[in-house]
Amino acid sequence: MKLARTRSTAAAACAVAALTLLTACNRDSSGSADSGGDKPAIGIDLPRSDSDFWNSYAEYLKKDVKSEDINALPLSNSQNDITKLVANVQVFQNTGAKAVVMAPQDTGAIASTLENLASKKIPVVSVDTRPDKGDVYMVVRADNRAYGTKACEFLGEQLGGKGKVAELQGALDSINGRDRSEAFAQCMKEKFPDIKVFELPTDWKGDVASAKLQSLLAQHPDLNGIYMQAGGVFLQPTLSLLEQKGLLKPAGEKGHISIISNDGIPQEFDAIRKGQIDATVSQPADLYAKYALYYAQAAAEGKTFKAGKTDHDSTIIEIPNGLEDQLPAPLVTKDNVDDKTLWGNNVG
Repeated sequence: MKLARTRSTAAAACAVAALTLLTACNRDSSGSADSGGDKPAIGIDLPRSDSDFWNSYAEYLKKDVKSEDINALPLSNSQNDITKLVANVQVFQNTGAKAVVMAPQDTGAIASTLENLASKKIPVVSVDTRPDKGDVYMVVRADNRAYGTKACEFLGEQLGGKGKVAELQGALDSINGRDRSEAFAQCMKEKFPDIKVFELPTDWKGDVASAKLQSLLAQHPDLNGIYMQAGGVFLQPTLSLLEQKGLLKPAGEKGHISIISNDGIPQEFDAIRKGQIDATVSQPADLYAKYALYYAQAAAEGKTFKAGKTDHDSTIIEIPNGLEDQLPAPLVTKDNVDDKTLWGNNVG
């Protein structure tokens, strides 16, 4: 398939999809491959652009598309909107995609789209999020329950098993938000019953997290711990609020609020070095991009996989609707924040 034809066809199909589905496709022709020969076409939808983590993932994807000579259709961005995701997937179908990479933020609402793709024999690779229903060829993800457990154990030890902790939860209609929240709650109940946890659902929105944290601090000025389930959207609003209130004390100083995050973006690493936060769990944005493309290419070529250890330090597990490759996600503290193998130290 020639690039010029792909672009013009995608543009026309996008216009049709926008009219019929009442949404914009947000195509990004700069993300398409310049070559690819006779390789099967891959449709790739980016989930959002309001998070430093997902923006890093997007950059890794674009680099890998070029370096691996992937025949990628023009990238789309559904902007955390399920209607746009459905429209973008329709464009992929219309323009000859043999596999689709997506990261649905609403893991329940994507089921009918997955069923439609399955009926067309178009395999799907889901990145970071595990759809609740609908067949997937592979989910490329880390163990999100481990995120919640690691956060609990770290904060529990930091606080000596006593205190008050604010948990800035992600969207609870997302498998990631649920996994992190459930694991954190279970660990706190079992291991640190003297720590009071205030659960603050945010729908992955930084402004919502900041507003709820501000209200909580007014009621509980002795709060001494925070768990941020997504540093990419929560870090800056949280640090700004604490600084405004005179509560951004460096680690080791009296009054310091112990903070652990999830994502592993460069900004979190800088905050760890400054003593503003204490730790994060590094989601492998680079590996998400690499193996999303790897599995999409394999799916389009008809290859199959099975549960078990992989050759890239991960484990493939069986899930009710397919397989999931659980990539490693290390805990990052002041002791290893300068580790050059962490993707957050290699951005740019």
